This record gives sequence, C-alpha cells and structure tokens, in this order.
Amino acid sequence: MTNIFNSENVIFIGIITSILAGFSTGIGALPIFFTRNVSNKTLDTMLGFAAGVMLAATSFSLVIPAIDAGGGGFKGAGITLIGILLGGIFLDFTDKHSPHIHLLDKREEGNKSSLAKMWLFIIAITIHNFPEGLAVGVGFGDGNAANGITLAIGISLQNLPEGMAVALALVREKYSMKKAFLIALLTGLVEPIGAFAGLLLVSIARPLLPLILAFAAGAMLFVISDEIIPETHKNGYERQATYGVLIGFAVMMFLDVTLG
Repeated sequence: MTNIFNSENVIFIGIITSILAGFSTGIGALPIFFTRNVSNKTLDTMLGFAAGVMLAATSFSLVIPAIDAGGGGFKGAGITLIGILLGGIFLDFTDKHSPHIHLLDKREEGNKSSLAKMWLFIIAITIHNFPEGLAVGVGFGDGNAANGITLAIGISLQNLPEGMAVALALVREKYSMKKAFLIALLTGLVEPIGAFAGLLLVSIARPLLPLILAFAAGAMLFVISDEIIPETHKNGYERQATYGVLIGFAVMMFLDVTLG
C-alpha cells in the first residue's frame, strides 16, 4: 500500500480521477431522458449546493495549501493573494474577449458574428470548466494524492447538478435530448485537459506551486460568482439556493477534513 501513491502513480491517479469527475456532468444530465419537469426551485437549490461545494474546495483544498506551500505567514498570504487576483483577472479577461454563450443564462459575449452557435457553447464550456480541471491537476501535482482526490470528489459532486442544469437549459432551447446530453457531457470532459495542464505546470515549475494553487482558486471563485450564484438568484428562490450553498460548503468541508 505504501507504494500506491509514489510520484508516477499520483500523476496517473490524477488523470484518471479527473476523467471520472468530468463524466459526472454526463451522469447529472441523464434525467433529461426521463423528465423535463424539474422545477426552478429544485434546480436553483442544487446549483446552490454546487456553488457551496466549489467554495469549500477552493478554500480548503486550494487557498490553505497555497498559503502553506508559500511558507505561511505574510509571505504565504501575499503569494496567495497575488495568485487569487491573477486567476480571477485572467478568467475575466478570457470571458470578456472570447466569443461564447453562457451555458446557464444564455448571455452572449465577445465577437461572435462569424461563429456557429455550437462553437459558442464549446468555447463557453472551455472557459468555465477548465479552471475546475486545473484545480484538480495542481491538487495532485504537489504529490498530495489525498488533496487531489478530495478535490476530484468535490468537482464530481458539483458537476452533477451543473450537468442537469445545462442539459435542461438546452432542451428548453429546443435542442434534442441527445444533443443536450452530449453538450452537457462535453462540459465535464474539458476538465481532464485542465487537470493535465495543472499537473504539467507544477511538474515543470514546482517553486511556483503556491502561486498556481492560488491562481486556480481565483479562477474558481470567478466562475462561482459570475456564473453559478447569479443563476440561482434570478427565479425568486434565493433563500433555498442559499441553504444549498450552506449544505454544499459543509459537506465539502467535512470531506476535505476527513479524507485529507
């Protein structure tokens, strides 16, 4: 058992778990083949749960390890602060200047005139799901398999309601159930690419680990605030969504402490 988590195996486990986490969006989308009658109240509560899971994963599996890896104290906090801001600013810049349609609320951004709608969805998928894969990759990249596995479990949990939300939104936009399911599945399959990038970054620039961890945290925070939480507050079920956030945060906190 002691050899299971050597450096080579950690990388392999990181890639496999990120793929499994990605597939969870497809699992979450499966109910559209049986019913479309999922209330906005239920969906907003589930998306709130997803946001809570992501917030806890960001806090306990990215921010705290970034501070520790940076040496703790003023130095560790300073490096982490810079990384969080860089991650958020980078995703904001990418979000503003890449042509895409937001997966949940259908807002269109960037110069989209020459691209088919399907490509706009695919670009949006890449922008908003890449940070989750990156987070898993850097979680494994420092050789801490327990932290990486916890992150992958958290991403899997939040991908389930996200996959359902995306698939339902597409079906309501007159996409076929098959196409809606495939697009929802694709949203998760971007994540292993991000995980591989995270593993590669840490392996070639290990001294930058605290900055990379914090960068992934900043990108995740941007997605939570820009995409997920606003979606849960537009149908009048803010209170239910807030309880979803609380429960998701608490569940992920418990998993992080007990599994890590």
